[in-house]
Amino acid sequence: MTFDRPLPTLADVADAAGVSTATVSRCLNFPDKVAESTRKRVDQAVKELGYSPNFGARAMAAKRTMTIGAIIPTMENAIFARGLQAFQEELRQHGYTLLVASTGYDPMTEAEQIKSLVARGAEGLFLIGHERAPELYDFLETQSVPALVTWAFDAARRQLSVGFDNQSAMAEMAAEVLARGHRRLAMIAAATQGNDRAAARLAGIKQAMADAGILPETLQVVEAPYTIEAGAQAFATLMKAANPATAVLCGNDVLAVGALRMAHEMRLEVPTDVSITGFDDIELAQVATPGLTTVHVPHRDMGRAAARTLIAVLQGDTPPCRQLELPTRLVIRETLGPAPTKDR
Repeated sequence: MTFDRPLPTLADVADAAGVSTATVSRCLNFPDKVAESTRKRVDQAVKELGYSPNFGARAMAAKRTMTIGAIIPTMENAIFARGLQAFQEELRQHGYTLLVASTGYDPMTEAEQIKSLVARGAEGLFLIGHERAPELYDFLETQSVPALVTWAFDAARRQLSVGFDNQSAMAEMAAEVLARGHRRLAMIAAATQGNDRAAARLAGIKQAMADAGILPETLQVVEAPYTIEAGAQAFATLMKAANPATAVLCGNDVLAVGALRMAHEMRLEVPTDVSITGFDDIELAQVATPGLTTVHVPHRDMGRAAARTLIAVLQGDTPPCRQLELPTRLVIRETLGPAPTKDR
């Protein structure tokens, strides 16, 4: 059997739908900008003919791929999902396609993926956090590929960024915990080596402790991978200490839910015996029992603003702001209570 039937072209679709090739192109790239009746005729012609756009030829002709790469630390939980979804939705409105890769929090893997996405024609990159080898930023500058950093904000950096201040956000949470009489604090953190977000959140707790006249060195810290099971095991380790913490602040909601699960298994009442807090306010925090006190991160606002900023740069426009800091806020739910009476 041979397959020598010629592939349908853009012109074939235009003829079948009774429109111009320019209209077909608009339907495929910007469907929201075409009348519904026209779009339906074009869609029907595309289906009947089995037409598939030749994106390689289009990219060569235009010297553009209209592709953006996003590299995130993990796809195993929902931490980055909402922000990335909003980023993709905004890109699509402007005709861009998103390619996503994950690193497993490994800097070597991230370096490989940055170079791979650039080699495949990514016109810009969406990255998480600032901390990476300076040579990677130099490489991107040499390749004329703009990179935008999210999930972190540092006014001292020169990179494009749309994010929030991890240190001040966690300092605000720790100050709230301290205001309720807690003096023995612990943290379940992600590995802080090579992770500026995790390191900043740890620094935020220590900052709040120092401001309250408590030695930051007394903070008990266990580093763990961002999984529910790791959070549970880290919490168990903390509770086995000779003088365990009365409040455990977690580096994200996934770790906090793991801590909640282990507290239940250890027959500890939350927040009567121990308070637990998270960070991110993903859906998991809203359905946890009891409701998880956490830091709300504006994921969708961050994703949309990141896309608009990157698109402005790619189109040669001046973005409204090269470094945009978004606000976070505390969400107080049932897992945070006053320190146990004997500890006040």
